[in-house]
Amino acid sequence: MDWKLFASTFALIFVSELPDKTAFATLLMATRNRPLPVFCGAAGAFVIQSFVAVAFGSLLTLLPRKPIQIGAGALFVVLAIVMWRREESAEELNPGSDGQKRFLKTMTSAFVVIFVAEWGDLTQLATAAMAARYAAPLTIFVSATLALWAVTGIGVVVGHSVRDKIEPKLLQRAAALMFVAVGIWLLLSSR
Repeated sequence: MDWKLFASTFALIFVSELPDKTAFATLLMATRNRPLPVFCGAAGAFVIQSFVAVAFGSLLTLLPRKPIQIGAGALFVVLAIVMWRREESAEELNPGSDGQKRFLKTMTSAFVVIFVAEWGDLTQLATAAMAARYAAPLTIFVSATLALWAVTGIGVVVGHSVRDKIEPKLLQRAAALMFVAVGIWLLLSSR
């Protein structure tokens, strides 16, 4: 393994992902859900996104950016509406009830949000460009994926730690407003 390429790819993807909408979405999901299923769902989405980026290299840059951004923006707005209107359920009030079902539901939700939001994103395109430039697909895949997981881990830890310090309903409303802001930003930037 080329450790210099590994380190440079990791640094590039890590720094690019920190201020990104998907890092923000992970943080927000962790404020409302247990951290492990959020991390697992997001991590799974990032594995697929990194694999696609490495497998298709520079071909990924040819995807139509506008429809992808519109779809991701619409998804964030819809999730914001659902989050705003959501009431505390019996399983949220009693976290021990049917834990496996809730784990899978949260993990699936995190996977879908991150998978759609990351499609054609800067970090996926950067990974594709690195894969197209260097003949080291395994190094690029592993380093990009680990960088994305590191940012996801930070988002989950921060989101979960804020969760206990703010009233849940207020946090839910704030998260919904932030999701709608990200959605509108994506829709407007797709012009």
